Amino acid sequence: MRFTEWFKSGAPWIWLSASAVAASLLVVMGLLLLLVYQGSSHFWPRAVLDVTSPGEKVRLIGEQRQSETVPAERLRSLGQTVPAGQEMVERRLLRVGNRDLLGSDFRWVLADELAGAAYPADLTVLERREWGNFYGYPKTVKENGNVVAQGDKLWPELESHLARALDLHEQIRRIEKDEIGAINYSLEKLRLEHRKLELAQDNDPQKQQDLSARRQSLQAQYETLQRRLGELYAQTGRDSVSVETSDGTLQDIPLAKVVRVYRPNAMGLLDKMVFYVGKVWEFVSEEPREANTEGGIFPAIFGTVLMVFIMTIIITPFGVIAAVYLREYATQGFITRLIRIAVNNLAGVPSIVYGVFGLGFFVYSIGSHIDAALYPEALPSPTFGTPGLMWASLTLALLTVPVVIVSTEEGLTRIPRMIREGSLALGATKAETLWRTVLPMASPAIMTGLILAIARAAGEVAPLMLVGVVKLAPTLPLDGNYPFLHLDRKFMHLGFHIYDVGFQSPNVEAARPLVYATALLLVLVILVLNLAAIATRNRLRERYRAEES
Repeated sequence: MRFTEWFKSGAPWIWLSASAVAASLLVVMGLLLLLVYQGSSHFWPRAVLDVTSPGEKVRLIGEQRQSETVPAERLRSLGQTVPAGQEMVERRLLRVGNRDLLGSDFRWVLADELAGAAYPADLTVLERREWGNFYGYPKTVKENGNVVAQGDKLWPELESHLARALDLHEQIRRIEKDEIGAINYSLEKLRLEHRKLELAQDNDPQKQQDLSARRQSLQAQYETLQRRLGELYAQTGRDSVSVETSDGTLQDIPLAKVVRVYRPNAMGLLDKMVFYVGKVWEFVSEEPREANTEGGIFPAIFGTVLMVFIMTIIITPFGVIAAVYLREYATQGFITRLIRIAVNNLAGVPSIVYGVFGLGFFVYSIGSHIDAALYPEALPSPTFGTPGLMWASLTLALLTVPVVIVSTEEGLTRIPRMIREGSLALGATKAETLWRTVLPMASPAIMTGLILAIARAAGEVAPLMLVGVVKLAPTLPLDGNYPFLHLDRKFMHLGFHIYDVGFQSPNVEAARPLVYATALLLVLVILVLNLAAIATRNRLRERYRAEES
């Protein structure tokens, strides 16, 4: 076949399209592999080295994180000693920890200077609640300043005392966050009830007496918990460990400030796998620490899933009703075409515009009116007149509703006309035909629209920064306090967590692996949500396939 005939046959466009699809898939797969590699390696316990830099005459202890090759002239201009005649130099990034002592978590070291590095089995990593990791050699375990263990007995005693400190910390956290938090919530509710009676000029003595009795009961519970809290805090200061640092000095570290102690150089493969699973579980089930750069991201996972769930509940009836009206009831003409064009164009509006609209319309307009009408006793503190979960869900519902409308309309269009006519011929009304025949058969298309809407909503960040997402939320939007689901509360989101840790963190190098891990988790959350919707859609498609045929 000659080239002109081959070109006119359309085969080049088929190959071009296939190449573009293949290239796109390769890019996506490459991105996912990068996230999997960088994100999953964040939790693996790395070996800790001990080396004295011959160039700088400084002893360093830390974990090797990454390496790069740079021009030697660049390092010489920075004042580093590089052998003459060398043009390119490999250098490695060490996480030396001990930020409160050294001022920085990381340090670049020439690769040649690490040739003599040792990996002692007793080199220990102390994961702290503040100031990041601490590296050194534990020497003694102390109780109230007195040495109780050293030498061979040190490690068992250290683990035992750390377990005690962790148990005390968990008791304190439960009292402060759960029990005292519930009492503070009830006291605030009582204050609002009292204020509501004042605004209504209701001076009923019985109601006042009832409020006073409930307040006294809560105050008594609060004082009891405060006494218990004081006792626990007094006990937390008992234990400490003395650790030798890289400069040979001894530092006393209270075990109340330590989360985990481990010796990566002494760990076998099985120990490292157990450690890895524990870190992954901590990542997905615990709360963040150190301005989101350490600990877990459970509040962000919870906030993301809950917001998408509420958005789906809002968007489904709204989008389906709009599509049914446009397809089944509206007179097809210029106005209908204009509405369809407007709906399609809404999908192309930048998401930040939706955020500005949500802030102005939902928060400042509707929210302030709701506060004035339903929560006057709380004013001037806003209840719904401030960004929160409900406004974020509504804003994202507006952002994604064009997708559901278009997809539902396409599903309604594909249903054969004879299905409708057959139903009407059997005596069913138009509403009954729509509800019992047409909508069930169009449900796979509706689910397809919802899948696309969920995928976009879960990954959006820009509008949420204006209507409800925060860096750290003290409480979850769903808890045990009535009415259990608090739509007015602010929440955390995985997408905003990535932005915050990656670009707003004071320690970017330490937070970089966490960014990859969170991005991988966001992809997995979206994948799980989509798979659930796809499974539902496939079941509906199989159910109505026979009727369509």
